[in-house]
Amino acid sequence: MKEETFVIDGMTCASCVINVENAVKKLQGVETAVVNLTTEKMTVDYNPDVVSENQIEQAVADAGYGATVFDPSTAKSQAERQSEATQNMWHKFLWSAVFALPLLYLSMGSMMGLWVPDIVNMSLHPMIYGLVQLVLTLPVMHFGRRFYINGFRTLFKGHPNMDALVALATSAAFLYSLYGIYHIALGHAHHAHELYFESVAVILTLITLGKYFETLSKGRTSDAIQKLMKLSAKEATVIRGGVEQAIPIEEVVIGDRILVKPGEKIPVDGVVLSGHSAIDESMLTGESIPVEKVADDKVYGASINGAGALTIQAEKVGDETLLAQIIKLVEDAQQIKAPIAKIADRVAGVFVPTVIAIALVSALFWYFVMSQTFVFSMTVAIAVLVIACPCALGLATPTAIMVGTGRGAENGILYKRGDTLENAHHIDTIVFDKTGTITQGKPQVVDIFAYQGTAKDLLAQVASIEKLSEHPLSQAIVEKASADQVDLLEVTNFTSLIGLGLTADLAGQILYVGNRKLMEEQGVDLSAAEQAVQAATEQGQTPIFISANANLLGLITVADLVKEDSKTTVAKLQEMGIDVVMLTGDNAKTAQAIANQVGIKTVISEVLPDQKSQAIQNLQSQGKIVAMVGDGINDAPALATADIGIAVGSGTDIAIESADIILMKPEISDVIKALSISRYTIRVIKENLFWAFIYNILAIPVAMGLLHLFGGPLLNPMIAGLVMGFSSVSVVLNALRLKYIKLDL
Repeated sequence: MKEETFVIDGMTCASCVINVENAVKKLQGVETAVVNLTTEKMTVDYNPDVVSENQIEQAVADAGYGATVFDPSTAKSQAERQSEATQNMWHKFLWSAVFALPLLYLSMGSMMGLWVPDIVNMSLHPMIYGLVQLVLTLPVMHFGRRFYINGFRTLFKGHPNMDALVALATSAAFLYSLYGIYHIALGHAHHAHELYFESVAVILTLITLGKYFETLSKGRTSDAIQKLMKLSAKEATVIRGGVEQAIPIEEVVIGDRILVKPGEKIPVDGVVLSGHSAIDESMLTGESIPVEKVADDKVYGASINGAGALTIQAEKVGDETLLAQIIKLVEDAQQIKAPIAKIADRVAGVFVPTVIAIALVSALFWYFVMSQTFVFSMTVAIAVLVIACPCALGLATPTAIMVGTGRGAENGILYKRGDTLENAHHIDTIVFDKTGTITQGKPQVVDIFAYQGTAKDLLAQVASIEKLSEHPLSQAIVEKASADQVDLLEVTNFTSLIGLGLTADLAGQILYVGNRKLMEEQGVDLSAAEQAVQAATEQGQTPIFISANANLLGLITVADLVKEDSKTTVAKLQEMGIDVVMLTGDNAKTAQAIANQVGIKTVISEVLPDQKSQAIQNLQSQGKIVAMVGDGINDAPALATADIGIAVGSGTDIAIESADIILMKPEISDVIKALSISRYTIRVIKENLFWAFIYNILAIPVAMGLLHLFGGPLLNPMIAGLVMGFSSVSVVLNALRLKYIKLDL
């Protein structure tokens, strides 16, 4: 079996994905075909002895799309294709508006008492009036031809979507208007009142604008992959034959000895042969505190070396590194995430065939049963299709989403796509990352215990030593001293003790600052601090001991503190019936301590990035609809795997690009607002769909000639226009209610 990737052109919705996949899967020798609408790529597993690339491309072409084998060296980047598609859609909208606006003025101006030139006045020159409308409509139909191509294709395939509804209704209105011009040519001037050209042009223009916004937001998640790729080192200093040489990262092979200087990126995954340093792995693990590395410890590509030099041996290179695996996880999660069917498309799937059937039955009834003329029967059929014209339906979903996303933006909440709103209100489980999400992501001094002298003097002594260290815990103590305006002292003979702490001469005595192991080596009695240490440990704090001459001088506890709104947010989510889970790479004891502080009962700790993604899948396999809230690169696979990924705006660009919802502020209470906006927006969309159809449904019997059957008139075009207009206005006004709905907090 062979796996090949193809670039697909011409897709606009989930129906297109189904069409392409089904067309390729029908080929003998094709095992699987998976299309990713976001990246516009298709991955095919096939037997090259049975089916060729050309046959696959032809099958896609027969389905109405374009396919070419993806060649990374020559193909346009996703960003380039995205930019071209966005500009193309914007130009189509602008040109459509250029013709639609004067057409709208011409058709509605006289009715509203506006000035219209005599030459195009429907009463004075009905034929010129009709022909000018036709000439203005044809360019708009040309710019919107994609709706007709896709719409009629999905209609004939048996699963009509929004494009099908637009294509069918505008085609019916256009044909009916052409029929009106024919009657004007015969001298029936009153048919000038029965032209629907402006409906055709305005519908196509508005929906083109909606497609532009859709195209604008499409493909954002692929940016995450590009940024992940940029994290990796470009070169590595290898030692071959005893000689150091800088080579491109692609030339590093397993077993190479690599020198990593202070401040450099670790080029590949490997094991430390010699040296000692603290490695910043935050871009991979999300944990803010650097990890001490000595001989035999594992290191990972793209993490950043601290102040020491390391010699490592390459164990995993290229696609096997942890960073590459994270990239693959994000890609896979995007590939398997099912596209959300649009509510309007689902309704259209029933509504369109129903309307067609009603129109056909009505025409047959009047022709065969009532013995009316063919022209009369066709007039009834077209009237049914015209009254089903989706003016309000085209506005029902986008107006609600526009107002809902606008309301979110006002509150610092960004929804990347409109369909995120559809999915978010179903969430029943929310998984929070710990560091930087529930906590502030930065170590801070919590308590200072001075057993000899004052706390201020102790802080001055410790900060004077810690300022010479680059460790985040050291920086936390220095920042505390700065905040308390403590004057620092002169330090000599500063030494960093590997894995233990620091020591230095200060004011005539040797001070030791570090962990319990350092104190035990110095023979310090820690009994005076045991109670404070136990309390600190239970709350996830790190104790730092200070001693001199084997005497305990004091204790400073440092911790990544819980955000102020974490506890209330968790409580509110639980009140809303949502299960809350904490997922972290941190150790179980610290994780449980933080969970206890905020009221989270379910904790999953000590997990790597790929395990985070698996943890989300495990919850989903239990039937749960899961949202993941995170801020680090290590959260990217989980954010992409979750039904809804929510990135805290203070986090990394990678997390933000991988998520569906972005919280611009670090307050996680905005998660509640995001869910509330989603719930209210979906409610309004459903109400809009009701109002969009109720007028049409009530008017369809009139269009069918029900009143005429009992001696009344056929549907008056003016009434049809009024109904459509009122339907659209009610939908817009209903959507605007979202601006004033109070959010659940």
